[in-house]
Amino acid sequence: MEQVLANLLPLLNALWWPFVRSMALLSAAPVLGDAMVPVMIRVLVSVAIAVMMLPVTGKAQIVEDPFTLAMVVATVEQGIIGFVLGLAFYFAMSVIGVLGYIVSSQMGFSMAVMNDPLNGTSSDVVSTLLNMLAIIVFFAIDGHLVIINVIGASFKAWPPDGGFGPLLLQTVAWNVAWIFSAAMLLAIPVVFSTVVVQIGFGFLNRVAPSLNLFSLGFSVITLFGLLMLGQVVRFIPDHYTRMSAQVLEMIRQQMTAEEARRNG
Repeated sequence: MEQVLANLLPLLNALWWPFVRSMALLSAAPVLGDAMVPVMIRVLVSVAIAVMMLPVTGKAQIVEDPFTLAMVVATVEQGIIGFVLGLAFYFAMSVIGVLGYIVSSQMGFSMAVMNDPLNGTSSDVVSTLLNMLAIIVFFAIDGHLVIINVIGASFKAWPPDGGFGPLLLQTVAWNVAWIFSAAMLLAIPVVFSTVVVQIGFGFLNRVAPSLNLFSLGFSVITLFGLLMLGQVVRFIPDHYTRMSAQVLEMIRQQMTAEEARRNG
């Protein structure tokens, strides 16, 4: 029995590190980390990824005794690495959500808020539709396979027994600003068209003050906003693909810098 436990402990030790990192990454990643995906599914997927990562992490032995403080510290370290990598991928999906809220506020749809029973939150119609489009694009470009590839590559840059530098965390934090800039660039056509219509109705109100321009203007702004949204939606998949490529390039640069630091 003692011999079986002695052989089992190294295997569990090699499985534990990719499981923790994968679980943290999937919890923060887009689509897979949403509330509509049960926790049990993420756990099973993390176990499967941990088994696939055995050739990479089989020789990584951080702590021999699992009931020590060093084991807890190493586990938290793996969780931070996975969470930061998943958060970087979530930024690209957040751009679509911010775009939906901006467009809804300009078109007057911000009042049409409905409850989302899957995620347990409230969202407007435009944001929900754009998020569904982004989810379809995510799987169309094999985003789930890209995430698994990033998990495997992360063990070469940040092995379980190599520590964790704050360089990746700082880079992800400093790149938050491009979420809002990318969303604003996508929303400019809708915002510009609604502003032009509002200015036009302002001049019309000076000419004919007796008209009920509030109800008429609301309908016209909504109509122009829907027309412009129909034009913008066609370019969202290409923008999302480019933003995902930018995130991958950012992660690749951090991995290259970390490997150079370790080898140097």
